[in-house]
Formats: sequence, C-alpha cells, structure tokens
Amino acid sequence: MLGYFKIIALLFFGYLNAQTEKVQTVYFDFDKYGLDSQQEQSILKFIRKVDTATIESIQIYGYCDDRGNADYNYKLSEQRVGTVRNILTSHGFNKNKIVIIEGKGRVIITDDVIENWSEIRSKNRRVDLVLVRKNSFGAGIYNSFQDQHTAGDRIYLEKIYFPFGSSTLNSQSRQELDKIAKILNSNKNLEFEIIGHVCCTPSYYTDAIDRATNERKLSVNRAKSVFLYLMKKNINSLRMSYKGVGNKFPLGKGEEFDRRVEFLITKT
Repeated sequence: MLGYFKIIALLFFGYLNAQTEKVQTVYFDFDKYGLDSQQEQSILKFIRKVDTATIESIQIYGYCDDRGNADYNYKLSEQRVGTVRNILTSHGFNKNKIVIIEGKGRVIITDDVIENWSEIRSKNRRVDLVLVRKNSFGAGIYNSFQDQHTAGDRIYLEKIYFPFGSSTLNSQSRQELDKIAKILNSNKNLEFEIIGHVCCTPSYYTDAIDRATNERKLSVNRAKSVFLYLMKKNINSLRMSYKGVGNKFPLGKGEEFDRRVEFLITKT
C-alpha cells in the first residue's frame, strides 16, 4: 500500500511540473505599481499568443525588492498584481480563469550577494504570470472538479491552503469550498475522501502539531475542517470521509503548497 501511495505522489508531482509553467514576467520601476508601455505591451502580446482553450487557470504573483518596510512592500506587491490582473481582464481575458492573485512582498538579498545589487533588485520588482494547462497527463489528476469523474480521480485545489501550524480555513479557502459545495450538491452520487497534508516537520515525525489543540495530528485536523465545513453546506456526511497523511507527500513547490488538502473520488 505504501508503494502505491509513493507512485501516486510521483505521478502527481510530475503532473504539476508538466502542467504548470511560468510564461511571462513583467518588471516595475522602483516604488511603482504602474507599468510602462513596453511592459504593458508584453502582457498584451502574451494574451494574443495564448490559446485559452488549452488553459485551466492562470496564477499571478507579485514581488518587490528588499528596500523598505515589509508591510509596505507586501501591499505594493499586491498592487502590482492588481495592475496585471486589470490589464488581462480589460483586454478580454476570462477573469474566472485567474485563480490565484497573490502579493509575495519583498525578496530579501542574501549576505553572500556582493555584486550587481542594482540588477538583482530590478529583477525582483516584478510580477510572474503562471499558466496551468488543462489536464493532459492521463492519470486522473485535476486541479478543479470536472463535469464527470471516475473512481480514483484526484483533485488538487490551488486555493485551499492553511496558515502555518493551523487547521483553520481562511476566507479564500471558504470561498472555494462554497463553489465546491454547489458542484457536489448538483452531483449527489459523487463520494470522496478528503486528504490532509502538512509541511515543515522533521523526518522523524509523521505529522505536525496543531497549535490550537497542541496535538500532533495537524493533517487530520485540516481534512476534518474541510469535512465539517462541507457538512454545514448540506453535503451528506455519508458521502465523505477524511484522513491525514502528514508530511509523506511533499510537492517540492514550496511550503505553502504542502499545507493543503486533496480530494480522492471513491464512487461516482
């Protein structure tokens, strides 16, 4: 059984790498969130080149250089993301495909960097646009619920993440679960398992501590939080189960991507 889960994890990681690619970066002047005409044209050129029929979603991430207050730079990075989002939508890009809009704040330059500070900082004042292509991997792994599923399909949802050490759903996750509940209520034959994950634990622990309860079963509590929320949205508990798998299946994409839940379809 453990071997089976390892194979699934490898397939899933391969799928994410195959389906996700950075396709465009635009750069901003110091302390600005407006784009010059050249950078704006690069976004418009990108829009014209994209075959939207092959795109599942787009993610937009904003950054700042290391100068200035952290809170100020976080807000500035969000404003930069907003600028790019508005350019996309005002020129006809489907806003429903923009699933992650996130300011990452400032990028700290490490002490060992002693040359080209100016160039490095200019490249950190940026927004990255990341396309997620529709599933072509063929392994029943998706990043959204489909019109039809078969038993064994796995669904990885990019908006359901948890704060570090917490099993509490944030507002973005609740909004995503509200959409999922509508889908599930329209397909009452679908049954599924909710699988919780954690990041950042030593290898000799299989799970992390939930700060709210001081119990070492954070991945279980994350899955349970989703289970209980869906129950409140009138999803029959008999259609659902939940479990935690701790730190066994990191995605290798960053800590925040491992503070997640997935859905495994068990019956259609």
